[in-house]
Amino acid sequence: MIRKAFVTDVPALQALIAPYAEKGEMLPRSLHDIYDNLRDFFVFEEAGKIAGVCALHVTWENLAEIRSLAVRAAKTGHGIGGRLIAACLDEARALKVRQIFALTYIPEYFERQGFRRIDKATLPHKIWHDCLNCVKFPNCDEQAVIIEIG
Repeated sequence: MIRKAFVTDVPALQALIAPYAEKGEMLPRSLHDIYDNLRDFFVFEEAGKIAGVCALHVTWENLAEIRSLAVRAAKTGHGIGGRLIAACLDEARALKVRQIFALTYIPEYFERQGFRRIDKATLPHKIWHDCLNCVKFPNCDEQAVIIEIG
């Protein structure tokens, strides 16, 4: 089941994101950051446990970012990530946001979800706020992908 995250989910969300962050595959998220952006988060819950998480963060008038997409290792390959992305895209449509991007090390995965690669330099500078805290900044090797929805 996909649903919006609850306040009580925050420690589990951080624990799900942490292994990916430790491997340098995504930015770490502090408890404070997750609480602060809780309304951005969707979770995939199965048998009372969170098996996946993804956030849609509005960055500007017509632009939002999909971030913190993480699926429990034992549950990868079951379509959970795609369903979480679809939930984010549905919310973007409801908010009338037309362009959704992601910065990722797995652009092929996002391409299978309908995104296309772009040069990240074409994205507005205001999206780099979180990047300033990254150990890889300014030599980021993530790829930018974007999708336009109607």
